[in-house]
Amino acid sequence: MLMRGLSTHEVEERRAQGLGCVPPPPTGRSYIRIIRENVFNTVNTILFSIALALVLLGQYLDALISVGVVSFNLVISLFQEIRAKRTLDHIALLTRPHAVVLRDGREQQIHPESVVVDDIMVVHPGDQIVVDGPIVGEGCVEVDESLLTGETDPISKGKGDRLYAGTFCVTGRTLYRADKIGIQSVAGNLTAGARAYRDMATPLQREIALIIRVLLLIALFLETLLIAASVVSTIPLVETVRMAMVIIGIVPNGLFLSISVAYALGAVRLAGKGALVQKFNAIESLSHVDILCTDKTGTLTTNELELTALHPYAIDEDMLRELLGTYSMHVSSQNATSNAIRVACQEQARPGLPVRQEIAFSSARKWSALVFGDTVMQGVYVLGAPEMLQPFLIPDAALGTFMETEREKGLRVLLFARYPEPVFLQTQDAGGTLPAGLIPLGALSLRDTIRPEARETLAQFMALGVQLKIISGDHPQTVTALALQLGLHDKIKVMTGTELEQLDDAQLAQRAEETTIFGRITPHQKERLIKTFRQNNHYIAMIGDGVNDVLSLKQANLGIAMQSGSQATRGVADLVLLNDTFASLPSAVHEGQRIRNGMQDILKLFLARVSSVTLLLVAITFIGGFPFQPRQTSLLTFFTVGIPTLALAYWARPGHTAGQSLIRSLVRFVMPVSLITCLIALGVYLAVLIPATLTFPVPTNPYREGAIPLAQTALTVFLVLCGLLLVLFVEPPTAPGQVNQERITTGFLHY
Repeated sequence: MLMRGLSTHEVEERRAQGLGCVPPPPTGRSYIRIIRENVFNTVNTILFSIALALVLLGQYLDALISVGVVSFNLVISLFQEIRAKRTLDHIALLTRPHAVVLRDGREQQIHPESVVVDDIMVVHPGDQIVVDGPIVGEGCVEVDESLLTGETDPISKGKGDRLYAGTFCVTGRTLYRADKIGIQSVAGNLTAGARAYRDMATPLQREIALIIRVLLLIALFLETLLIAASVVSTIPLVETVRMAMVIIGIVPNGLFLSISVAYALGAVRLAGKGALVQKFNAIESLSHVDILCTDKTGTLTTNELELTALHPYAIDEDMLRELLGTYSMHVSSQNATSNAIRVACQEQARPGLPVRQEIAFSSARKWSALVFGDTVMQGVYVLGAPEMLQPFLIPDAALGTFMETEREKGLRVLLFARYPEPVFLQTQDAGGTLPAGLIPLGALSLRDTIRPEARETLAQFMALGVQLKIISGDHPQTVTALALQLGLHDKIKVMTGTELEQLDDAQLAQRAEETTIFGRITPHQKERLIKTFRQNNHYIAMIGDGVNDVLSLKQANLGIAMQSGSQATRGVADLVLLNDTFASLPSAVHEGQRIRNGMQDILKLFLARVSSVTLLLVAITFIGGFPFQPRQTSLLTFFTVGIPTLALAYWARPGHTAGQSLIRSLVRFVMPVSLITCLIALGVYLAVLIPATLTFPVPTNPYREGAIPLAQTALTVFLVLCGLLLVLFVEPPTAPGQVNQERITTGFLHY
């Protein structure tokens, strides 16, 4: 009955019993969730509250302006995140796996969510395994579990062994029974931790939020004084409302609009460069990174092998290439090894030879074989691990030192041998026997193929002082060999997962700082490493592609995923590298620096205006009078920070800013500017007020008629001119091609 699979009736019964596939929680956000989290966050709640207060005070136009700023900010944020979601949903649809089940005695192709418990699943070479379960069919399969474990070597599975969702069948065909599906699978448990939405504020966002909170407290304090003054001095209600409006204006809600515009411009610039921005602040966040953690398999490498060197025995190299090319061309179960050989030797290969017998590669026996009957290439040809073929070689076979030398480099070494007679080979599942007297034809070494742009990109990060940490499930020696190919020095320190497990948090914090290579690391150990780096006050970016990277991506300050990786990884990442290219990372850093530098200039304008207005509010109120009308403050804001900040966000320049805190830099600029502006503006106010007081008779209500409105107008005009002039000091004009030296960043400026 097992080999016939479930019947349609049995499938419906299991689904009715709740034994159908319960998919893991979605790692990407729904449209409703995106709208809710963008509309009802803390910042917008404050701004909506201010707008509501304006409505209650009867200032409908000003309330409309405040709501307009919030709405524009929301539109930009929603557009960017919904665009990213639609792109990722499209990618997920294109890469969606199918399941082949045995039902009513025949194979059927269904969607993974239609699988039920006890379904008999059929797996062929190249298929993705969609649920967990034991093998119940005969035969042996090779499984790539790198997306779960990070290890590249295929694992041999036979009857009774378990297969796991998210892995791939490399060679062989078998049947397995579904027993853990959806959220109950190993991959489902790993991705369950990705359900919670991760809102990671950047240093710039935290500093802006701090500035807003301080200014809000100052505004509330001044409002409290105004209310007390209106009660004690019996200031008319209308005038109290107007003064309250002006005081509320010192809270620079336009900052949020400016930062949204800056982020949107960065996302637009990167749209055609192979980077999909999922989180609005991801680009700016990349400019703060001081440790870059990356997985190896599928991230730095392409999951492909490259033939590095050939070493012939008793034949010349051309003949060895011909034999290897012919062998790889006739292997029916292609894998990374045979593909690498075929690419390097296909020009010399002889196609179309009759194959009497084939034994596919198995990680248990570590060799594969072809038996040819044609006179051109007659005999048994075997390709495999030297240690597994050694017992079957001719006596006293001299293999030289080539293989030991290549192994020391961390390369994968194989031996190619031949038996002259086309004998039939006996196999038992993963095992098998070879005829004694194999003649060694040659040895070859292979290495993982590094993504073309990875070396240059990582070199640029290291030139900026960013530390590189490679965290992989592979053997440390393999990872170290890759690191040397990437340009790292040969004295890098290595740590294994076993060593890591024996360290407490304090010991790990010290060892992790000194270590570059982490091998045989589990997903939970990756997560622990990222937590340790963050506790050591580092700003972490993590690049990954597999389900085993989900937990560490969520712990990092910035998560970066490859497009070809798992859907769960793409769902939790802040930045997705389309087409799996690193080439967009330098451009992203470039844009992040541009955003940060532009926002620092914008903050200088905003805080200079706020500080000047606040000082004038205190000084002129102390003298007697009030410096502004609500409409005047709106004009002042529009001309001094509204238009200029949009221009600064667009024309901001990339480059590294000198290593001092943003707050300190702002204080050094804003304090002298605001004091000088306040003193001169106060002189202008009094210069107009005193003569006008002698000209105009003092009416009953001096706040609306007479000298004060004229002085207020003069003060507003003067501050507008000062605000426009200040733009030249914030971002001085330079000759074409001339760049401020303190903003030059080695490598990225010329990328």
